[in-house]
Amino acid sequence: MIEILAPAGNTQCANAAIDNGANAIYLGYSSFSARQSADNFDEAALFDVVKRAHFCGVKVYVAMNTLVKESELDEFIKTLLSVWACGVDAIIMQDLLLGKEIKSRYPEIVLHASTQAGVCNENGAIFAKECGFSRVILARETPFTEIQKITKIIETEVFVQGALCTCFSGQCYFSSFAGGNSGNRGRCKQPCRKLYAYNRNGNTEKNYALSLSDLCVGEDIRKYIDAGVTSFKIEGRLRRAEYVGAAVRYYNTLLQGGEKAVALSDLKRTFNRGNYTKGLAFGQDKRLLSTAVQGHIGEKVGVVKVVNGKYFVESNMQPLEGDAFKILREGKEVGGAIFIKRENRGFVISSKTRLKNGDGVFITTDTAVNERVLSSKKQGVLHLYLYFKQGERPIAEGAGVSIVGDGNLEEAKTHPLSVEEVVRCFEKTDGLPINVIFDDVVVEGEIFVPKSELNAFRRKVYMEIAENVAKGNRKMPVFAPIKYDINGENEKTAIISNDFTGVKCDVAIYKPNDYSAPLPKSFINGDFEKFLYYPAYFTAEDEERLREIHQEIHFDGVYAENFAGAIFAQKNDCKIFAGTGWNLTNSVAVAQFLRLDNASYYAVSKELNDNEIRSLTGMHAFMLSSGNIKVMDLCYCPFGKTCGLCDKKEIYTLTDEQNRVFPVRRYVSANGNCRFEVFNCADLIGVGVFGVGKLAEVSLQEDKGSAAQAVCNELLQKKIYRNYTSGHAKRGVL
Repeated sequence: MIEILAPAGNTQCANAAIDNGANAIYLGYSSFSARQSADNFDEAALFDVVKRAHFCGVKVYVAMNTLVKESELDEFIKTLLSVWACGVDAIIMQDLLLGKEIKSRYPEIVLHASTQAGVCNENGAIFAKECGFSRVILARETPFTEIQKITKIIETEVFVQGALCTCFSGQCYFSSFAGGNSGNRGRCKQPCRKLYAYNRNGNTEKNYALSLSDLCVGEDIRKYIDAGVTSFKIEGRLRRAEYVGAAVRYYNTLLQGGEKAVALSDLKRTFNRGNYTKGLAFGQDKRLLSTAVQGHIGEKVGVVKVVNGKYFVESNMQPLEGDAFKILREGKEVGGAIFIKRENRGFVISSKTRLKNGDGVFITTDTAVNERVLSSKKQGVLHLYLYFKQGERPIAEGAGVSIVGDGNLEEAKTHPLSVEEVVRCFEKTDGLPINVIFDDVVVEGEIFVPKSELNAFRRKVYMEIAENVAKGNRKMPVFAPIKYDINGENEKTAIISNDFTGVKCDVAIYKPNDYSAPLPKSFINGDFEKFLYYPAYFTAEDEERLREIHQEIHFDGVYAENFAGAIFAQKNDCKIFAGTGWNLTNSVAVAQFLRLDNASYYAVSKELNDNEIRSLTGMHAFMLSSGNIKVMDLCYCPFGKTCGLCDKKEIYTLTDEQNRVFPVRRYVSANGNCRFEVFNCADLIGVGVFGVGKLAEVSLQEDKGSAAQAVCNELLQKKIYRNYTSGHAKRGVL
């Protein structure tokens, strides 16, 4: 089955998705959703939307895809069980290890792995499947060649429309360290949509350097279908209902036929950032970056002509009152405008900005399109059988349910019940989105039924049918607390670096500048445990290079920022060090990790405070205690793949509107592609928590030996790092 999956940030959006032909919708619950700023749903609202969706043959998936702290475990599981009892078709989770525990205790629950889990290759898909997930929502960066392999392992969902995150899924800490609002906790403030300047080739001009265009796969959806993808996801739980409806219509048109140009035009007018990109699955295209315009630009309908002080737009379009426009000059937004009146061969607009001849006019609110999209209404069909017989209780059957009335039917003295009266009564559907088809209505004997009792029976019938359609036979699972005690202490130090000259530590994690280059002797000959860095975004070619290195020097294991590293380590008979990218925030996830045959060490999430870390202390535990703080992984070229003009520096800088400077490290993948890491503007200082191993990244430091030596000395750290922060040690994140 091919599934068009639409976002539902609120009830209006859910209805727009259903009415315009979505096969499934996804939404957030009032807690534990990665879009906390969306309206989201409480239990009553959730049941109502599940009821309507199921009557219309539409599935409902609920996103509970934030990281769960130790103190929240009971609340999270209780909430998840309550959500499941509402009749939803699946629950979306980020924490695969917590999901594994839940699936083992409640096997009936269907789990989908969130895009925040970062599945982007075969091994990630295998790990998710082993954890009990039935579907993976792929990272937006997943190459098409990897998608073709993954669909043979597990049911697969891909994004086809909507906003693109600049950072690799589940690995963004920019909002967290820039302002204490964690994207992994559903509170991203989108600092990536602000103005920045890269120091490349002498450039100092600020633009939307990290902002990506909106994704629109369009007709390439056929390639995904041929590859075996099941579900096609539209992003946008923070967008308006007309966008949701237009996006669903567009992809239905592509799959079922219709006027594609009209459907695409409607979509552009409801939301369009950057005139769309095909994304990264098929390789980076020229439209990936949207550095000039950050927000909705709509669709171009003409250009400005200044005539007698009026702003005239020559166009075939016939605007309506309420239409709004955005004005672009040389590709950059200069202001907005509203419709004033129609004139021959065009129309007049008004703007607070002084416009010029040739300025582009883009419609961003088209009231006619909005009304057309939101006018669709979909209803389900209910086949109903009704049986009334004197001396017996009335019976109704529909949607697999048989409902019996409360009392026996009495003989009528006057005005016996007729079939027509029963039909008129049951044609009132009590607000259910259904067309009733009466398979049979039987009235045997001279029966008297007061109108109030007939109405009461109807309400009972539709209530029980609705309950069954929404929930089936599903019951509330029995809650049982889940908690593991993580015991022991770890006094080791682990260093992440691209060079180990002068570095002394217990565990060395080599992060190459170039994965195709030979390993440095400072790492090969060092007196420490040896782990190779497995980034969050890794392809089959990258893994093959690691395999070759392992065969050459037999390193101890991989330090993995992605769950896929566990399967890679298993296949290659080496250890796994779960990096900070695993986002371990609770004892259940830690305990599940330690059960892996090749588990060696784990680093807790860098968004936990010291008190939260103490509950996860163990003989295998590490925490990022000092050094450089990576806040984003960029899996694309931020310079638009202008390789011939590139200065190809190892370290760039990104300067924001407050003139804070964020280092950007460039490294080269196994197949020669550049990838980038953005680091915080201030380095981390501190000596960590007693009993937890100290982990430090010193890749950006000139004197790596001194930085490694300072892991236990905060005063020395302050001398080494010019700008520094204690990170989340004291307060953590919400």
